[in-house]
Formats: sequence, C-alpha cells, structure tokens
Amino acid sequence: MSAAAPDSAASPAVRLWSGLSAILPGLALTAAIAAAGFGLRFIPGVSVLSPMILAILIGIGFHNIVGTPARAKAGITFSLRRILRFAIILLGLQLTASQVAEVGVTGVAVIVTTLVATFMFTKWCGRLLGVDRRLAELIAAGTSICGASAVIATNTVTGAHDEDVAYAVACVTVFGSIAMFLYPLLPGVLHLTPHAYGLWTGSSIHEIAQVVAAAYQDGQQAGYFGTIAKLSRVMLLAPLIIALGMIARRRSETRAHGAAQSAPLPYFVFGFVALVIVNSLVEIPPQVMSYVVPATTFLLSVALAAMGLETDIAKLRLKGLRPLLLGLAAFLFIALFSLILVKLTT
Repeated sequence: MSAAAPDSAASPAVRLWSGLSAILPGLALTAAIAAAGFGLRFIPGVSVLSPMILAILIGIGFHNIVGTPARAKAGITFSLRRILRFAIILLGLQLTASQVAEVGVTGVAVIVTTLVATFMFTKWCGRLLGVDRRLAELIAAGTSICGASAVIATNTVTGAHDEDVAYAVACVTVFGSIAMFLYPLLPGVLHLTPHAYGLWTGSSIHEIAQVVAAAYQDGQQAGYFGTIAKLSRVMLLAPLIIALGMIARRRSETRAHGAAQSAPLPYFVFGFVALVIVNSLVEIPPQVMSYVVPATTFLLSVALAAMGLETDIAKLRLKGLRPLLLGLAAFLFIALFSLILVKLTT
C-alpha cells in the first residue's frame, strides 16, 4: 500500500508533463512562424504588413507546401484557443477611458455609428451575395473594428471554419492596405483638417498599424488623433463579441428546442474590459508597456500562425469571388459612410 502512495502523489505532475509534451511541438511551430513574421518586417517594403498578417501567410504556405505534422495538432489548437484569448485580454492594457475622452462625444458618436452601420450593411450585403453567414460576420467584424484581431476574436463565438477565417483576414488585409496607401492622397482634395482626417482614418481603416501609417502622412496632429480614434474603436470589440455570443446562444438554443446545450459566452472579453479599467486607474510604467505591446502582438501572431497551419488553399478557392466582393463592398461603405459623418460633424 505504501509503495502506491508516491505514484499517486506524482500523478498530477505526470499528467501535467503529458499535457505539456502534447502541445509543445505545435506551440514551438506556431511560435517559430510568429517570430519569422516579426523578422520579415526588417525587409524593405515588407514592414507595411503587420507580423500577424505575415504569420498567417507563412502558416498557410507551410501547411500547403510542406504539410502540418500530425503531432503539432494539439499545440496548434492550444494556440488558437488559449493563447488567442490571453492576447485579447492583454489588448486591454493598450486602452484607457481618457483616450476615449480625447475623441469627444461627437467623435465617439461617429465611430459607433460607423461601426454599427458597417456591420449591419456587410451582413445584409452578404445575404444578398449569397456569402455564408459566418464568413460574412467575420468580414463585417474585421472591417468595422480592427482587422485581423477582430476576425479571430469574433470567431470565438461565430465558430466558422478556419478557411473562412483565413479568407476574412485576407479580405481585411487587402482592402485595409489599399486604404493605407490611398487615404494620404485625399485630405487636400476632400478639404479635411488634420483633426477631421485623423478621425476619418481612425474610424474607417481596418488595422491599427494601417491607421498609424496613413494618419501620420498628414502630420503629427492627424497621426495622434487617428491613433486615438482607432484605439477607441478597438474598445468596441468587447461589446460586439458579447452581443454576438448572446445571439449565438439564443440561436443554438432555438435549434436544440430549449436543450441545455448552447454556444459559450466569451468570458475572456470581461478580462479585456477589466484591464482597460486597470489601465485607466493605474499608470503603467512606459518601460513595462514597451514589453507588453510587442508581446501582445507576438501572441496574436502565434494564434494567426496556427490559423494558417489549418487553412487549406483548395478550400479557399471553392468559396469563389463572392466573399472578396463582400470585402470590397464593406471597404467602400465604411470609407464613404464615415467620411460623410466626419464632414457633417467637424
């Protein structure tokens, strides 16, 4: 009897090691791809793309050319779920209530109205074009909020296929990049002040990095205000995911005729909100943030690398051009709709 005690005491450690050994190969692969995404940005011309975008592209290439090893599956799943949720929570440390206050009531109204209108328009247009509801939701979230981050965060409640996520990320990347190069040519033509131009970029361009690149082309003031407006828009990711989660629960309960099985609520979003509150009440030293910001981007890149490793290009081709047309329609809508609101309110 006494000899069995050590084995019993050691069993939790054995189980822990077994779990770690199962996820380590896949985790090492996704981390290596994310690191490669960061490294590629040192190449001239590639720096306009975020490490997250590069990570999913490398992941797709690796999976479709080399092939993803079966033993990496557990680590890839871990990256897509646990690491993704933790990274989204950490995003909260990049936002404060005072930043939203700088945008002002009018600016926030422009951002919220644009977000809601774009999301609803994209969903409606998706039905019109015959695009799958879940893919349309991902394109809508990526366009209306914050690009690839919003796509993968929204998919925690939408539950789309990995190919849908990859397609949505591709859409928001392509059209966000077009906006990044096109917008700086327009403030003079459209008679936009630096404040108005910054609000326009922050309320309509897809990725944070794309907003920064486009807004600062019109000067320091436009760049600063565009960045703050965009961060305020990112804050709306939390209520959107919570709302979609509740809708998904009701939809699944209806299909199950009142059965207990239902879609989970995205509780990690409350962690995101909690860190926004912490960051608003406590001043986090710049030295700490200099590590937190790139670490958060790296973790998001790990999640997107995992997404790429589960994406089959042949399945992407089967979806055709309709989702791409939807991404184009959403891009044109958010650009024009937000511009009209900016011109009317500034």
